[in-house]
Amino acid sequence: MKEISTHELDQRLQAGEEFAMIDVREPEEVAAGMIAGAVHIPLMELPERFGELDRNREYVLICRSGGRSKMAAEFLEGQGFETVNMTGGMLEWPGETIA
Repeated sequence: MKEISTHELDQRLQAGEEFAMIDVREPEEVAAGMIAGAVHIPLMELPERFGELDRNREYVLICRSGGRSKMAAEFLEGQGFETVNMTGGMLEWPGETIA
């Protein structure tokens, strides 16, 4: 599984690279702010909702500190998706967030 730091993800976003982001935190965590463009799918809903995802896209998985997103990335890889885990999570996110 690939990993990316919060700073590397911020650089990829600023460069306009093409990929998708999934925030797997709980609703109350997301309410404090999430990265613009990310889709919110709580970790526990991922097994029933991964059918909504496009297997031809790369997905960066995001959570609070990097643990849940790693589990989500491993799960999605097992389903045939290309994934990248954002290490450090939102605790280390240097960029802007939206409510």
